[in-house]
Amino acid sequence: MRIGGPVPAGTDPDEWVSVLGAKGYSAAYCPLGPGSDGDTRARFRDAAREGDVVMAEVGAWSNPISRDPAERRAARRKCCEQLSLAEDVGARCCVNIAGSRGRSWDGPDADNLTDGTFRAIVESVREIIDEVNPASTYYTLETMPWIFPDSPDSYLELMDAVDRDRFAVHLDPVNLINSPRRYYGSSGLLQECFEKLGSRVRSCHAKDILLSERLTVHLDEVRPGLGNLDYPTYLAQLSRLDTDTPLMMEHLSSQEEYSEALAYIRSIAGELGLEL
Repeated sequence: MRIGGPVPAGTDPDEWVSVLGAKGYSAAYCPLGPGSDGDTRARFRDAAREGDVVMAEVGAWSNPISRDPAERRAARRKCCEQLSLAEDVGARCCVNIAGSRGRSWDGPDADNLTDGTFRAIVESVREIIDEVNPASTYYTLETMPWIFPDSPDSYLELMDAVDRDRFAVHLDPVNLINSPRRYYGSSGLLQECFEKLGSRVRSCHAKDILLSERLTVHLDEVRPGLGNLDYPTYLAQLSRLDTDTPLMMEHLSSQEEYSEALAYIRSIAGELGLEL
């Protein structure tokens, strides 16, 4: 199991690896964009390997199922470019969300959980993977609260429908917690995720979630350790996967918060006798 978080990219791959080491990270977000040249990609790939850093994921954040044809085409083009980047730098996966049928690319919509949207997601994932035809990396969809995949079973259904070897799993369990039932049952949810999806997990996100007492239901993303996600179960399940599986912290407001999150996660790992 590896852990990582965002750091400034810079232009020197050796300096980038050094910064990661100083933070205590053994996994990293890809620091390059789609406009990077082949030589730069090779230098960062080689520096990561020599520095024992796992390139966890390349983000392709966009809306490949948008109702707007121009936005949809641009998003699919971006996904192909980012999947190619992931292949070139040796990243474990390229990750996007499925998108949305609404006005916001990542927001809720009445049509998001329909059969038609499921078919649109399948078509978009197939198109992206078939266009790039990656040999080593994978295209993945981050789990979400209001679009497929929104459960372990819906992820399995998507993988069966997409039917591509290079389609795999990106797990963000906090994004699956969209009700008090799942909030208080995070242990069981985590176990179900890993039982059903564990062999296909390429990268994971580290966040936490807090249910407030305001009506009707308010769930807020918080720093690891400040919410209710069962981190002992999360880390125990992660430890059963291949040793390079990355756990990537995100969405924190300062490097101090990342340090606090890292300390919390490491403290739980230590209690479990796990190296992180």
